Amino acid sequence: MQFTNIMLMALVAGLLWGTWFSLSRSMDTLSAQTFLDVGHTMIRNIAGPALVVFPLTLLSGVAVTAMQWRRRRSALFWVFVTGTILFSATLIITLAIEVPIDNQIKTWTVATLPPDWKTIQDRWEWHHTIRTFLALTSLGAFVAGSLLSNETGMNYLGSRP
Repeated sequence: MQFTNIMLMALVAGLLWGTWFSLSRSMDTLSAQTFLDVGHTMIRNIAGPALVVFPLTLLSGVAVTAMQWRRRRSALFWVFVTGTILFSATLIITLAIEVPIDNQIKTWTVATLPPDWKTIQDRWEWHHTIRTFLALTSLGAFVAGSLLSNETGMNYLGSRP
């Protein structure tokens, strides 16, 4: 289960990091038409897979954390709890802020851009940056927890092999 969780976390963190690192940091330099072309394409390409991968990642994080319940008094357990909380925050930002903005952007054309579209774009970018680093930190917590559980001789069920 830890392997599955880490792979799913890597997919989400990689998706967010890749878009942030390669494109999002420079979106404010694009013309309105280019912004819309890129934004519409990204929304179309990412929405479907994210609808599947994000919930599976949360479920796997909760499952991995639950498997450590017997060790709830250990620091290791709290590493997994931290990873789950950080990923939950990533998902909350996605659903509460990013998706509603994406839904607005999907309907925009150059002719229908709202006067404050740059402000909306900046808000999207700020929250995208936050969720990117939350996801990366969550991935780090799950990787660290997995490595520490192997180092202490415990398997993923919290018992000695």
